[in-house]
Amino acid sequence: MATTTIEARSPRATWLANLRATLLSDRARITARSIQIVLGLFWLLDGALQLQPFMLGSGFAKQLIAPLAVGQPLVVAGPVRWAASTIAAHPLAWDVPFAAIQLLIGIGLLIPRSARLALAVSIPWAFGVWFFGEGLSGLASGHASILNGAPGSAFLYGVLALVAWPRRDRSDNTPERWLPLAWAGLWVGGAIFQALPGQNSGADVAGALTGAGSGAPSWLNRLETSAGNFATNHGVAVVVALVVVELLIGLAALQRRSRTFAAVAGFVMALAIWLIGQDLGQLYSGQATDPNSGPIIALMAVALLALPARPNPSAVDPRKV
Repeated sequence: MATTTIEARSPRATWLANLRATLLSDRARITARSIQIVLGLFWLLDGALQLQPFMLGSGFAKQLIAPLAVGQPLVVAGPVRWAASTIAAHPLAWDVPFAAIQLLIGIGLLIPRSARLALAVSIPWAFGVWFFGEGLSGLASGHASILNGAPGSAFLYGVLALVAWPRRDRSDNTPERWLPLAWAGLWVGGAIFQALPGQNSGADVAGALTGAGSGAPSWLNRLETSAGNFATNHGVAVVVALVVVELLIGLAALQRRSRTFAAVAGFVMALAIWLIGQDLGQLYSGQATDPNSGPIIALMAVALLALPARPNPSAVDPRKV
């Protein structure tokens, strides 16, 4: 019977099963500790970016933070404007501590003994940055898209810190098992926002895909221009495809049988979005504060693959023995 079942599998199902087996042949490759290390590298990158010359002047507050208040409800716009004006008054005095905190979080995550403390510090810091420094990534205004970074890099840092939180009662060292729910919320929410006015036309998608600045590499400008032209000429089809694909990627994670598909498709989609919609995080610009959400969503996809395909019957809770 087992042979018949295997032979009856579709080629796609077999390929996904083989991919999962390859990735998880050594579970130590993808563990909560692995996610902590990658998060640490992200925080180190963010800390280094915060020390760029542009960040040490008032332009950081006036050109990057203050514009986030535009179109936002007062409950978001007010605190963002306050943060921008406060930082602009003494940019160096604020920016250096910002960078130091992020560098220390990164270093702490790379050292096993301090990882728990670093995670504990990173969670409130990430959500604080998300509110005051990212303006909730525009979610409160209704004008937000995964293509441009929603729901926000800092927010995803906080979620992944919770996913990778070390627990003494979890001997298999896998990420938190509620991750599929967070993954579904991310992509289904992205589909909903993509269908809202301001994001639901070919012109809207084209605008999101052609945002590279003048400092972008020429090849990236050409690639984005081609993608933008395609979106303009096939507006309805492109929007419908984006909404459907995002819904499928999100909902597929809720079923164990389709979770590998959700993770692989989401990983590829995230990197494609990072390349075109997010311009590689504009790391070339000298004004980037983080790599944007694409690589972080890709890390979430890898963490999703680390979850067991089914409960392990041999795992016994020592407290119940």
